[in-house]
Amino acid sequence: MKVLIADDYTIVREGLKKILSNVPEIESIEEAGNGQEVLKKVAKDKFDIVILDISMPGKSGLEVLRELKQKKTNLAVLILTVHSEEHYAIRVFKSGASGFISKSSAPDELINAIRTIHTGGKYITQNIAEKLVHEIEEDTVKQAHEKLSDREYQVMCMISTGKTIREISEYLCLSVNTVNTYRMCILEKMNMKNNSELTFYAIKNKLVS
Repeated sequence: MKVLIADDYTIVREGLKKILSNVPEIESIEEAGNGQEVLKKVAKDKFDIVILDISMPGKSGLEVLRELKQKKTNLAVLILTVHSEEHYAIRVFKSGASGFISKSSAPDELINAIRTIHTGGKYITQNIAEKLVHEIEEDTVKQAHEKLSDREYQVMCMISTGKTIREISEYLCLSVNTVNTYRMCILEKMNMKNNSELTFYAIKNKLVS
């Protein structure tokens, strides 16, 4: 199989390449450092699996995932994240991901996930499986953060970890005004007054660590 590793940190890409270099089924591994590079490489070449970091500068991993699935519906995408899996799981699977794994996972779990999705399966942890079953079986009232768009959710998480509006704008390649607009929409949708309330909510619901 041919694999594309997409992460904005070189050290992460190198670590993943080292792990995957010992998998006999993998014939070649390429890299991408941001969302635009991922889309260009996939448009130009044929990959069996894309390992995609959910948090990258510019286009977020969720945005890239949706664009990839619109253009190549059969492409297997394994989402890699440091975020709370329970809260991102539903979003990534609804967007077309084939698997979802934490960056803290053991190398054997990563290899198992790749082999699973390469054969057409879905890779989910026990926690994710329970969350998905809960979503299917119960028609629950949406939590406040579930009303947010993917970009609003990303901005909310960044605010909750203490990042300033300017830091967020630089990381996401957006203007300060645009980020401020997202912030106001987030507060309105979640019926909150300030960043302190957002932070308290995010920590209480384990959206950030």
